[in-house]
Amino acid sequence: MQKTSYSKINLFIRSTLFFIYSTIAIFFYSLVVACSFPLPLRFRHAEVRVFLRIYFFMLKIICHIDYQVKGQEHIPHDRGGVVMSKHQSTWETFFLPLIFHDPAVIVKRELLWIPFFGWGLAASDPIAINRSAKSSAMQQVVNKGKKCLDQGRWVLVFPEGTRIPPGMIGKYKLGGARLAQATGYPVVPVAHNAGRFWGKRKFIKYPGTVQLVIGPVIESTNRTPEEILTLTKNWIEETMARL
Repeated sequence: MQKTSYSKINLFIRSTLFFIYSTIAIFFYSLVVACSFPLPLRFRHAEVRVFLRIYFFMLKIICHIDYQVKGQEHIPHDRGGVVMSKHQSTWETFFLPLIFHDPAVIVKRELLWIPFFGWGLAASDPIAINRSAKSSAMQQVVNKGKKCLDQGRWVLVFPEGTRIPPGMIGKYKLGGARLAQATGYPVVPVAHNAGRFWGKRKFIKYPGTVQLVIGPVIESTNRTPEEILTLTKNWIEETMARL
């Protein structure tokens, strides 16, 4: 879908209002979540989803950014897996936990030290990796990831590692594929075009409808990490070309 035409000042005002809302909401949300640390993880994730539903409602009302999801029938209900998603925006990092409940996101340990935002992130019990210990980083992902998967949680991975502008392809890294191969859990690929409306490090947000597509399960059994990554990348990028 093409971006709706708005004046620059209109877009700036809408983006400013959403920035103010987002800052205030994250501040209060973080305080609430910090108080709920003694409660079970599922309760904390339920709190996260309530916050995110309100967040995306406000994003639609203020910035006129809506979304459409296709392929939810591909999500297995009898097991978890490794979700490997295209990474273009902040949008998908907030949205995917609404689709894949109780996810464990692989993050840099340092993010948990950020006031307020880090508190909220820590409450979701992510897989926090010490990247300075490069020799053991992958083993950290496998060990912590397997524990989460065995608990029935999803593990959320952005194989490109950083947000990539629309129309470009980043270097896909093997981490998520290695985790899937080592644990025997499948990969669920995800493609979307959120970067067209909420760009990397862009203050202005453009009205429109984000298209998100969930692909068929990619089994990891009897496949190498390289084969898993190639299948995942090919599906994501072929789907991106159609969005």
